[in-house]
Amino acid sequence: MSKKSFISKIEELYLNFTKHDYMDSKEKVEERLSKGQSTEKPVKSIFKSIDSNGMQVFRFGDENAENTIVYIHGGAFIGEINYQHFLYCYLLSRKLDAYVLAPVYPLAPKHSANETFNLMTDFYKDLTSSRSNIVLMGDSAGGGFVLSFCQYIKTIDLPQPDEIIVFSPWVDIGMSNPPYDNESDPILGEVGLREMGKSWAGDWSLDDYRVSPTFGDNKDLPKMIIFAGDNEIFHKDIVSYVEKLEEDGVDVKFVVAEGMFHIYPLFPSPEARAAFKIVKEEFKD
Repeated sequence: MSKKSFISKIEELYLNFTKHDYMDSKEKVEERLSKGQSTEKPVKSIFKSIDSNGMQVFRFGDENAENTIVYIHGGAFIGEINYQHFLYCYLLSRKLDAYVLAPVYPLAPKHSANETFNLMTDFYKDLTSSRSNIVLMGDSAGGGFVLSFCQYIKTIDLPQPDEIIVFSPWVDIGMSNPPYDNESDPILGEVGLREMGKSWAGDWSLDDYRVSPTFGDNKDLPKMIIFAGDNEIFHKDIVSYVEKLEEDGVDVKFVVAEGMFHIYPLFPSPEARAAFKIVKEEFKD
């Protein structure tokens, strides 16, 4: 789709208007991080959840469905799962004959990547012992986590998922390849991302593959689809990562939407419908 739709243009205007001020201000992001999460209580939703070793996991669809999707939500590792993620998971369950599980993982600044890795490893180990046809999906920070996690489970001899599908993954939390185009991205900003990335990494280096998959070993990863807009701050880092995947022999399909913003497939638009069609076709194979 070569031209951005009218709906996406309106969405982008709205996103620019509602962009968090802490994305472009060191003072504001430090203030945001100092507050932490407002609550440690379970997330409330009309959708049902289960407990997995102390981690809340939302579930969507029929438990006996042919496919199992684990969806890791985005939010720069400080934002909780929200209605946008819930609705997308519900859509996946309805359209793809899938049982969808969405973990509510610990977030920065009160928690760091190490804690979430431990919880997700236990969760995934239990899942792979009882289910098949598993796909790992995620958006933004969640997409980056999916890629890091799949690199990590190779080292502990857990099976890879059948496929990876990610939207606008954050592959380099240290933002080590400046300059970045802050003006074009209506959602994210380099200043805020740098500080949130440091908080998430905790005691780990910013170039540790467990927080920045662009520095990891991709060999023997499953086939994957990566979606990105060419008008988002992560675009050039994602392009670089896809090149590394291809060098490592990974079967990767890279879908770039011209003029589109960060995590565009999660918004209601013609471009998002085109992205979902690609995802749906993958589940038919």
